[in-house]
Amino acid sequence: MDPFQQHIQAVTRRHFFGRSALGLGTAALASMLPKRPAVAANSNGLPDLPHFAPKAKRAIYLFMAGAPSQLDTLDYKPKMDDLFDKDLPDSIRMGQRLTTMTSGQARFPVAPSKFKFQQYGQSGAWVSELLPRTASMVDDLSIIRTLHTEAINHDPAITYICTGHQLPGRASLGSWLSYGLGTMNENLPSFVVMTPSWTGRKEAQALYNRLWGSGFLASRHQGVSLRTDGDPVLYLSNPHGVSSELRERMLGRLSELNQKTYERIGDPETLNRIDQYEMAFRMQSSVPELTDISGETKDVLEMYGPDVEKPGTFASSCLLARRMIERNVRFVQIFHRGWDQHANLAVDLPDQCRDVDQPSWALIQDLKQRGMLEDTLVIWGGEFGRTVYCQGKLTRENYGRDHHPRCFSIWMAGGGIKPGVVYGTTDDFSYNIAEDPVHIHDLNATILQCLGIDHRRLSYKFQGLDMRLTGVEHHEPVQAVLA
Repeated sequence: MDPFQQHIQAVTRRHFFGRSALGLGTAALASMLPKRPAVAANSNGLPDLPHFAPKAKRAIYLFMAGAPSQLDTLDYKPKMDDLFDKDLPDSIRMGQRLTTMTSGQARFPVAPSKFKFQQYGQSGAWVSELLPRTASMVDDLSIIRTLHTEAINHDPAITYICTGHQLPGRASLGSWLSYGLGTMNENLPSFVVMTPSWTGRKEAQALYNRLWGSGFLASRHQGVSLRTDGDPVLYLSNPHGVSSELRERMLGRLSELNQKTYERIGDPETLNRIDQYEMAFRMQSSVPELTDISGETKDVLEMYGPDVEKPGTFASSCLLARRMIERNVRFVQIFHRGWDQHANLAVDLPDQCRDVDQPSWALIQDLKQRGMLEDTLVIWGGEFGRTVYCQGKLTRENYGRDHHPRCFSIWMAGGGIKPGVVYGTTDDFSYNIAEDPVHIHDLNATILQCLGIDHRRLSYKFQGLDMRLTGVEHHEPVQAVLA
C-alpha cells in the first residue's frame, strides 16, 4: 500500500483533530500530485520501488556460517604443493592483521589442500572433489573468488555482511528487502530464516537474531525464524483447551486494546504489533501447509538426498525454501553452522560439504525445472575465508586454518546473474587479491540490483543519518556477474 494512504487509514479521530492543519494541508497537497500507479493491497513496500525492472522477484541465501575454506573448495592453488611446511613469505603476509589464535605462533607453515581439484563445464571452473554436485552445475553459477571484508572475527564479520555494519543495531538484508519491496503473500512473512543442524565441528559460533533483525526499521520487517523441533514458529498451536474461534476473539480484543494504546500514544510500532498478531493467526493455517512435504514426488525427495525427510537438516531446509519461494516469500536465509575448521579440517570439512552439496544442487535444479530459477536469486557463501598457513599441527593428511578476511569465494545463480562466470583472481597463496576485488558491500549492492533496487537510493533516516545497507563509501554492483 502507498505509505501516504496507509498513514491516512491509521490516523485516529483524536490525532486528526489534533493535527488538522497539517492533515488537511497534506491531503490537499496529495490531491495535486500525479496519481501513482496502484500497487497490491498487501504489498506495503515503498511507492518508488523497484527502481527499475527486477531480474529476480525473490532470493534464497545459503549462508555457510563459520567461513568455508576457499583453498579446499573453490580456489585452486596447485603451486602450494611444492611449498608444504615452508614458511609463508613476509612479502605475501605484509604484516597483515592476525587473530589471537595464531598471532603467537612461531611459524606460519603453508598447508596445501589435500583434496583434488578438477576443471568443469564451459567456464572451466576449478572445483574440489568435496563438492561434486556443485561442480556439475558450474555453468549455472557465477563464482566470485575475490570477496573481502575488514572483519576478522566471526560475530562482527557475520553481522557486517548481513547488516552492513560490524556493530549490532542495523537492519539486515532481508529486512531491507521487506521494507523496500514489501510482501507478496499476506499469509506468510516476507522474510524467513532457518538454522539447520550440521555434522562437522560441533563447537560452532552462536547465531544471534540481530542477523535477521530489523534494527531501526519497523519490527514487522524482521525475519521470522522457523524452529527445527516442535511448532515451526513458537506458540503457533493453540494452548490446550483454546479453540481457534476463541483465539481469534482474543486477538480481536487484543487488537482493540492496542488500537486504544495507539490513539493515546501515537507510536506506529503499536500498529506493527497489531499486524504481527494478525499475521501470527493467519500463519496457524499457512505454516502447517508449508511444512507438510507429503505431497512432494519421490523424484523430488530423492533429488535433495536422504536427509530431506529429517526435519531440521540442511536438505529439509532447502526443500522448504523452495516451497516458500513458490508461495511468494520474498527472502529466505538458511544459516548452516560448523564451518570453523581451526583444526581437524580433513575430517570436519568433508562432513560439512556432504551436508550442503547435494541439497544446494537440488535446490537449483528444482527451481530450474519449475521455471522459477530465472526470477529467483540464490547465493552461497560465508563471512570470510581461511588462511593458507596452518593453525596447530600440520601433516599432509590433516591441518587447520585460521580466519582470513583478505579473500574468499562465493557463488551466485538465478535471476539477474550471468551463468558460467568465474570472476576475480587471487595470488598463488589465496592470501591477497590479484585482480577484481569485491567488497562485501559490492556483493550486497549486486543482490539489491538483481531485485530492482539501486543500493544508493534505498535509505532510511535514523539519528540524523541516511542509513544504507551498503554504507556511505563508494560501492558498486559487480557488473561482470550480472545478466
